[in-house]
Amino acid sequence: MKLFLPTFLMLNVFSLFYFPTYGQCTFDSEGNLVDLSGRPCVNTIATAVPFLRIVSDARSGGMGDVGIGISTDPNAMHFNASKLAFAENKMGISATYTPWLRALGLNDVYLAYLTGFLKIDDLQTLGVGLRYFSLGTIQFTDENGQPLVPGRPNEFEIAIAYSRKLSDNFSAALTGKFIYSNLAAGQIAPGGETIEVGIAGAADLSFTYVLPIELTRSSSNLRLGLALTNIGSKITYTRSTVKDFLPANIGIGAAWEIDLNEFNRITIAADINKLMVPTPCQGEDCDLNNNNVSDHKEQSPISGIFSSFGDAPEGFSEELRELMYSFGIEYWYDQQFAVRAGYFNEHAQKGNRKFFTVGLGLKYNVFGLNFSYLIPTTNQRNPLDNTLRFSLLFNFTE
Repeated sequence: MKLFLPTFLMLNVFSLFYFPTYGQCTFDSEGNLVDLSGRPCVNTIATAVPFLRIVSDARSGGMGDVGIGISTDPNAMHFNASKLAFAENKMGISATYTPWLRALGLNDVYLAYLTGFLKIDDLQTLGVGLRYFSLGTIQFTDENGQPLVPGRPNEFEIAIAYSRKLSDNFSAALTGKFIYSNLAAGQIAPGGETIEVGIAGAADLSFTYVLPIELTRSSSNLRLGLALTNIGSKITYTRSTVKDFLPANIGIGAAWEIDLNEFNRITIAADINKLMVPTPCQGEDCDLNNNNVSDHKEQSPISGIFSSFGDAPEGFSEELRELMYSFGIEYWYDQQFAVRAGYFNEHAQKGNRKFFTVGLGLKYNVFGLNFSYLIPTTNQRNPLDNTLRFSLLFNFTE
């Protein structure tokens, strides 16, 4: 399907499906940010290449997007690569297809994700991942609305991870990433600048600890995870010295896996995530050097990470609103059939994504198949409204 968009809008349009726009905000007499009508001001954190944070795994997609602490499969590459060191199989491969904006009638916008791992020995595991985001066919137009040459914008990420057990219960992993974003290369932006391909590099650092817990009539494992993801350079689509932040993120997760008996297993999981990106400045004193660029955009990636924990205009209370919560539950019968459910919550001031999820899983020998469906609980549109996601998995013991 073709979209008609002015070129300069193409650079930001897909970010808007995550974050609602906001106008000028000011502080009221109580120190709270409000818009011109006096309502609480929306102050979302926007980044470049938001496709890096899309949860494509249908298993996690059925559990409210949890994934940092749940049991290992190839999709650990997205959430927490250190889990790969605890993989039970010698090798695993996963392929996921996620339709995007299908509720708007778009048929050629999608995310494809291919991941795999290989155990070198009992201590070491290698993982690889390829994430490809197709933005469909775009009919670019100039500032006067005249059609230009159509394009097919796309983005991809290549990731390679090394995961190692540091003890019987503790592992760590380092992931390197190459990021390519072609939104409108060759087109002319307002001001006469030629839009280029955006290229960046990033790394993930993750840790996992597994704690066996013996119960009266069953056994269980509590799996704890910490993941620092997308830490890297900034990215730009022009020769401008002002670049955009990658969606650097810190996440902690826990999953309690309980074997009720020989045939029944249940997992209860929760994740908390926070973007390590500066909060947009609001009010006065946002451009102290008077160069017409908000000061928060001029920070270095590392400076932005540290400042992101204490730069919210409304103080600590707003910092807490930047936390995103995921809760999920999974039931397996005889390790062949799974039922899943979950809930995701994001504060209204920071994006207002709130939704329930449900999912199913099937496993037969080396083959696995997962499905998930998202049910929004607010008026905030979600790109996955009324969309069925699915993942294929293959696990090999030798």
